[in-house]
Amino acid sequence: MNLIEYPDREVMLLDLANRIAGELRSALEQNERASFCVPGGTTPGPVFDTLSGVSLDWERVDVLLNDERWVPESSERSNTALLKRRLLVNEAASANLIPLHKDVPTPEEGLDDLMPAIDAVLPLTVLLLGMGADMHTASLFPGADQLELGLSNEAPTLLAMRAPGAPEPRITLSAKALKTAMTTHILITGEEKKAALEKAQGLSEMDAPISAFLSNATVHWAP
Repeated sequence: MNLIEYPDREVMLLDLANRIAGELRSALEQNERASFCVPGGTTPGPVFDTLSGVSLDWERVDVLLNDERWVPESSERSNTALLKRRLLVNEAASANLIPLHKDVPTPEEGLDDLMPAIDAVLPLTVLLLGMGADMHTASLFPGADQLELGLSNEAPTLLAMRAPGAPEPRITLSAKALKTAMTTHILITGEEKKAALEKAQGLSEMDAPISAFLSNATVHWAP
């Protein structure tokens, strides 16, 4: 694990956006397309804001979420809606969004339709992950109903996931799919999450799912 500590969040978020833009640009110089897999939530919002203004051949970039809450796009808890507001605008409006939600009652009913488009863009080019204070990442929550499968080498690309700490059902890329990424960044802020990161390094993947990604990741932290 490579840990980069920044003096403040503004510096960190700008540096991370610049790094990701450089990695995508480099990938597009060598390949026809690149894929960028991102978390939801509010923390990466400023990274998305910066990236949306970067001059890049966005038409050749496939953007997908790490995971999604099974809610309609009209919900304030929709990661897809957040992504459309913060990243897929300005220069990045022409990027190709791969959906992680369908208008069906449960994630299980949407899996078969959603999975082929995601399989088609693996391996991932750039992966950005977040982490909760409970050491979850994507929708790989400690105590989740399908966590063991989600962390296994036999996992499908996508899983439905339900967890005690998650108010609604989720759909998530498996660890196997996420770990195909050529570069992995983990974005965390605050002392609580830094302590959780340190704790995760001594725990099993079942207790601290983020630990499945630490060996090949660059972690970006600011107070």
